[in-house]
Amino acid sequence: MSNSGLPALPASDRSDVAALLRDALLAASFTADGLLDLLGAPAYAALARSETVPALRATRGDTPLAVLVRLFLLQQPVPHARVEGVLPVAACLEAGWLVAVGADEVAATVDVRPYGGPGGEDWFIVSDLGCAVGGAGGIGSREEGVVLGVGGASTTLAGITVRTPVPAALDLGTGSGIQALHASRHATRVTATDVNPRALHITALTLALSGAPAAELREGSLFEPVKDGETYDLIVSNPPFVISPGARLTYRDGGMGGDDLCRTLVQQAGERLAEGGFAQFLANWQHVEGEDWQDRLRSWVPRGCDAWIVQREVQDVTQYAELWLRDAGDHREDPAEYQARYDAWLDEFEARKVRAVGFGWITLRRTDAAEPSILAEEWPHPVEQPLGETVRAHFDRLDYLRAHDDAALLEEHFRLAGEVIQEQVGLPGAEDPEHVVLRQHRGMRRATKVDTVGAGFAGVCDGSLSAGRILDAIAQLVGEDPVLLRDRTPAQIRLLVEQGFLEPA
Repeated sequence: MSNSGLPALPASDRSDVAALLRDALLAASFTADGLLDLLGAPAYAALARSETVPALRATRGDTPLAVLVRLFLLQQPVPHARVEGVLPVAACLEAGWLVAVGADEVAATVDVRPYGGPGGEDWFIVSDLGCAVGGAGGIGSREEGVVLGVGGASTTLAGITVRTPVPAALDLGTGSGIQALHASRHATRVTATDVNPRALHITALTLALSGAPAAELREGSLFEPVKDGETYDLIVSNPPFVISPGARLTYRDGGMGGDDLCRTLVQQAGERLAEGGFAQFLANWQHVEGEDWQDRLRSWVPRGCDAWIVQREVQDVTQYAELWLRDAGDHREDPAEYQARYDAWLDEFEARKVRAVGFGWITLRRTDAAEPSILAEEWPHPVEQPLGETVRAHFDRLDYLRAHDDAALLEEHFRLAGEVIQEQVGLPGAEDPEHVVLRQHRGMRRATKVDTVGAGFAGVCDGSLSAGRILDAIAQLVGEDPVLLRDRTPAQIRLLVEQGFLEPA
């Protein structure tokens, strides 16, 4: 199949050829580790910046791996005779993975990028030519219908996704199939959807070349391809979330006004989730004059769902417009056209009273709770990926806290979470610190300020004594009424449990 202006793709129904090609790639160490060994860290990192010269220099040799890097990653024609000893050339030509060029050379029809799975798997991400190296600014990336390869957004979503075994998973807006590939490790059934039929074709290639089970592929926008009454235990989406004037580029522009696409996606996810199921998205959202962004996002959360919304970055409207104009390569074109497009972005934002745009993660969990929890927070600080287990544990703690009122909480036993340290801040020589901070070194790497009672309580939590007995001992030590201390401390205990500093023993 082909889209206007884009080359024909390899056949998606030739699993036999995909298996032969996979075996040949692995035999030549065309893997993430093999690339790093061949190119070296500087050239490997340069590829992510769309700089290919260091990799071209590193592949001047004639080894099978160098040939494959030039062919599939750098899109260089390679002599037919040289490829003959590395790949099943005849089969690859017949199935469309390669095409003859010139008198005696062959070229790849798609980008193939080695990708290391979380369990050490050697996977391969297929994308359109020029779109696996350097992201959206690559060759042909401004063609309508182009399918990009793996990028920072893809790996971020894969890292935050909860990876418990589930019966059914949905990758909505699959693109090149990265999230579907990850889901194939822990979901019995994977459904992948996209409004772009070319993306579904490439997803099939990615799964086949990676040796993963095939997914059910459905064409359509948002939840249109989902059948009535059909629910999933996991829904993931890296949608076309860019807030732009128009829908010029399918891979990034949602075609709805403002942040309506992300809002619609979140609002409609609730009824598609099975009980206890997770929906996890990357999204952009508008910071509108006179509105609190957290209130805006809370209004998106569907009934019956807990939510955890994390804003990772905020850009003013000029930064945001420049980022995505450069993404499309507009800055390299006619200056007058660039200025006109820049004006159009600013006109759109001005009309909607948008002052900035936020980027982050949204996680929903379907729950029967009478009062669902919605946490919307700004967290621009470094985190430790993968965060899937951290996300799952956050919602488990919500269930735990809902099930324990203050009296029950004081009867519980707690222990300090692993790799939490205490910092005391104050003037040199002062008898008491001005404040005490507990800091995590895993997951979200949170830090929270506690009073002396909270610090003392957390410090002795080893699971042996109930919270109430610890508070009674602290009250005696500091000369405070134990009843008053029991009354005012549960709120602090709840916060420490909610943020993962304390764990039920």
